[in-house]
Amino acid sequence: MDWEWVKERTAKPRQSGVTMVIDTGLGMNAFRDLLNIAGPYIDFVKLGFGTAGLTPSGVLQEKIACAKEHDTLVYPGGTFFEAAFARGCWERYMETLEQVGFPAVEISEGSLTLPPGMRQNVISRMSESFLVLSEVGKKTKGTCISFDQLYRTYEQDRLAGASYVIVEGRESGKDVGIYDKNGELDPKFVQEAQKRCGTDIIWEAPLKSQQATLIQLLGENVNLGNVASKDALAVEALRRGLRSDTFSVNLQPELSTQ
Repeated sequence: MDWEWVKERTAKPRQSGVTMVIDTGLGMNAFRDLLNIAGPYIDFVKLGFGTAGLTPSGVLQEKIACAKEHDTLVYPGGTFFEAAFARGCWERYMETLEQVGFPAVEISEGSLTLPPGMRQNVISRMSESFLVLSEVGKKTKGTCISFDQLYRTYEQDRLAGASYVIVEGRESGKDVGIYDKNGELDPKFVQEAQKRCGTDIIWEAPLKSQQATLIQLLGENVNLGNVASKDALAVEALRRGLRSDTFSVNLQPELSTQ
């Protein structure tokens, strides 16, 4: 069906305008349904926190294969890496992900702090076998990310081999990362970060208000993460101005001011 008033977006694979959906335990039927209806709009599926370690390997491989059919990359959450590192077996973790067939991996320090230089060493090693997404920020409530911290980590991670740098927002989107206790963000911070870092940042934005604000501030092709699976189509509607929150984003200037 050709809806001529629905604006087209860049097709996958794309560098900007990516959507990362979080899967915290979908069964295969639900996973297939998700990609059948919203596959063109989902670039990454993150298996939240450590759920990959609780999912049968056959199901993991089935999800990876199903996602590949839709040009979507599946990867385990960064907390799963942190659990392996804390137990002294991150290299074994890397080997196991390769055996399972994961195409991407997340490196984070949300619940621990890596020794100096280790973060970039891990990213460099991982980038030899996977597309690497790194994450900035702690998961502890009340911890915020400074601009200097974000920019410094972004530069170091990208130089080490990370394809994207994710800004922490957790599943709640409140009182963590760039969000205050009400889930609101500082527009100047976001705009300056995007200006300095470009399109390689993924903003975790689990709440509709955050998704809409980021699209209003940075445009339809802002990278969004931690989108609930049930919200995948809704986020694409926001990107294309098909919801009231962003209705005027994609209209011609003369129409949006009428």
